[in-house]
Amino acid sequence: MGHGRWDDNAYAAAKTFRAAKGIADFGYTASMRSTPAASWKAAPSLDPLGVGFRECRDSPDHADSTPIAVLFDVTGSMGAVPRIMQGKLGKLHGLLQRKGYLADPQLMFGGIGDADSDRVPLQVGQFESDNRMDEQLRDIFLEGGGGGQKSESYELAAYFIARHVVTDAWQKRGRKGYLFIIGDELNKPRLEARHIRRVIGDEVGQDIDPVSVYRELARRWHVYFILPNQSSYFHDDSIGEHWRSILGQNFLKLDDPGAVCELIAATIGVEESVVDLGQALVDLAEIGSAAESEAVGKALATVGARSLTASATPLGIDGPDDVRLS
Repeated sequence: MGHGRWDDNAYAAAKTFRAAKGIADFGYTASMRSTPAASWKAAPSLDPLGVGFRECRDSPDHADSTPIAVLFDVTGSMGAVPRIMQGKLGKLHGLLQRKGYLADPQLMFGGIGDADSDRVPLQVGQFESDNRMDEQLRDIFLEGGGGGQKSESYELAAYFIARHVVTDAWQKRGRKGYLFIIGDELNKPRLEARHIRRVIGDEVGQDIDPVSVYRELARRWHVYFILPNQSSYFHDDSIGEHWRSILGQNFLKLDDPGAVCELIAATIGVEESVVDLGQALVDLAEIGSAAESEAVGKALATVGARSLTASATPLGIDGPDDVRLS
């Protein structure tokens, strides 16, 4: 994985072809929707069951790879966000690479549901540098379920990234990757061992404290939770309190769901100390995202004046790793 280069022309041509032929952008979702719910499953390339590792490796084309994992809550109205992201992949790549935020970004996309109720509670793709990232994103199954308890299985996704992803950025250079979780609810109160066994296939005997999973993640990843204004939970103070207690200022509240791509790129640019927030907003305007820049500036207002690195370790979670719950 991670070979080749992104091609804007190929991306545009593929989109035009699908439109002309009446092919849905998210064709895998359309295919699953035409079958009974009992048969719903993740696309083979995104199925986490039995996966040893997803790898972000250097290559002759990309000698300084940086992993970027973007995991979407695909329940309810949140399923609109991956569609927004897919329509703006060219802008995201343009900001990251052509503006010099990262030399060799490799993107991985995935989906998060509810392990208590959904058929497909977790989907995790591969790290890609070329247009295969578009194919991977469009293969996410937008199940649209959710359990209705104001929580989704974000902690299960966090566990997968912590235990089943290896990167040359960390192993060779001691550099963290970027993980963006995009959702609108809480973690489950515990990461249940039965969910890990069923969805991922790891033989885990006891439940795990979700906070310990995020603590483990923070050692090798810059972890962010983006809450877009996509549901009524955007105005629920308990959501922000929950995520700030885990991630501190890396909880980002986004007024405009259409600015998710721009927020991800700007966050990385500031974290990498390539630009300050003001210059990042100028860069957004230059690529045609002036309208989105206001929401991005507001989301990053509390961190834009300084590097985000100070928040790389979540707040208030000192303690042992892998806390088991009886």
